[in-house]
Amino acid sequence: MKTTTRLRQLLNAPDMLVAPGAYDGITARLTEQAGFDAVYMTGAGTAASFGLPDFGLLTMTEMVANAARMTAATSLPLISDADTGYGTELNVVRTVQEHERAGTAGIHIEDQVSPKRCGHLDGKELVSIEEYVAKIRAAVATRKDPDFVIIARSDARSVAGFDEAVKRVNAALEAGADLGFVESPQSLEEVKLVPQRVKGPCLLNVVWRGKTPQVDMRDAQKMGYRLAILPGMLTKTIYDAALASLKETHRHPTPLFDATVHDAFRRFGADEWDRLRTQFRDAAEAAE
Repeated sequence: MKTTTRLRQLLNAPDMLVAPGAYDGITARLTEQAGFDAVYMTGAGTAASFGLPDFGLLTMTEMVANAARMTAATSLPLISDADTGYGTELNVVRTVQEHERAGTAGIHIEDQVSPKRCGHLDGKELVSIEEYVAKIRAAVATRKDPDFVIIARSDARSVAGFDEAVKRVNAALEAGADLGFVESPQSLEEVKLVPQRVKGPCLLNVVWRGKTPQVDMRDAQKMGYRLAILPGMLTKTIYDAALASLKETHRHPTPLFDATVHDAFRRFGADEWDRLRTQFRDAAEAAE
């Protein structure tokens, strides 16, 4: 089954879909091994993997290349941050084309000016609603796979207010987007209102210590959300653990590891690759 079709099925299932934010092949594969049904390619995490902040500094080519590495590492449907679409409607067309070639199952496109900023930072600027809706129309018209999911994200809450964000998402849904994504609602009441005011299925962005209050996934499902993404969970966990390990090794330069080298490689398919090592040799050669 295509990952796009699988993503559609998961979004239509009774339970809300939860997609942890990964940023490379390691974190994508670990997400699958942990038992999740989908993975989200976080733009902030991808930028961090380049040693950069989430200020719209990566190009479409760099983002899509990362998505391709992640889809190669996991069988899970991958939902990717596609920022602003990287320019005008022309750039959105190419963004959709390249993500489909990379095997991405869905993307979200936002209404910030380019370069964008993380949705939970101040200082954002918006394009007009007309320009934004034109980008969504371009994305919808471009996809070759009708199951490829297009998510309409508005950052208007932090700039022009909650009502404007809902208005923009609803306009994008009317233009053919599949899910609505009101970024950074700033109170629990606003979080509850999003699925009530948005005229279509909704995404909740769960950002650690961001503008949106923390919401239990079970409560989010009861509110009516169909998809929740957790973009910063792995980035924060790995950052804290890696920094602690490095500091400890710097103090005591005799690192200790629980797993053997082979055990570590087995997480990334070493057993399958070992079988391939001799699978295509004839019996005599393999026995040598």
